[in-house]
Amino acid sequence: MELFHTLLDWYMANLNYFTIALLMLVESTFLPLPSEVVIPFAAYKAAQGDLSVFGVVIFGTGGALTGSLINYTLAYYLGRPIVYKFAESKVGRLFLLSKEKVEHAENYFIRNGKTSTFIGRLVPGIRHLISIPAGLAKMDLRSFMLYTFIGAGIWNIILAIIGYYIYDLRDKIFPYLDNV
Repeated sequence: MELFHTLLDWYMANLNYFTIALLMLVESTFLPLPSEVVIPFAAYKAAQGDLSVFGVVIFGTGGALTGSLINYTLAYYLGRPIVYKFAESKVGRLFLLSKEKVEHAENYFIRNGKTSTFIGRLVPGIRHLISIPAGLAKMDLRSFMLYTFIGAGIWNIILAIIGYYIYDLRDKIFPYLDNV
């Protein structure tokens, strides 16, 4: 338990707008880092007065958009053969990808267009991968950025509300977080 407190203290002490944006950039690429370990903690810190909730949402959403643009660009320029080859590799399977999942995402994207980008940003497990079929389908960049920003923004607002609310309930839920 002491190690947990030490890590949590370090994490909270180093959580700032830059690290929020950086961690959300990573979250929105194909690397598995859930936004649930970034935004709620940052909003908790905002509730303490160290950050602003608006800043947490904006920097988190900007980071998410930047990470999504990495996936989009890779899929757009490297194209289908490399994406499918990666999905079938050991590393791709480590990231829970498969040829079938890429095909399913691509077909869904083709059928549902812009809506799939927006809704995909709201679904855990899909949110960081939805940029790949957008790039494969060569979706208009401005539309991609708009729907990604709105979807990621809504998701980050939800997570920020949760983190901010947890601060109000901290004594009841987490009595051991005295110094966080």
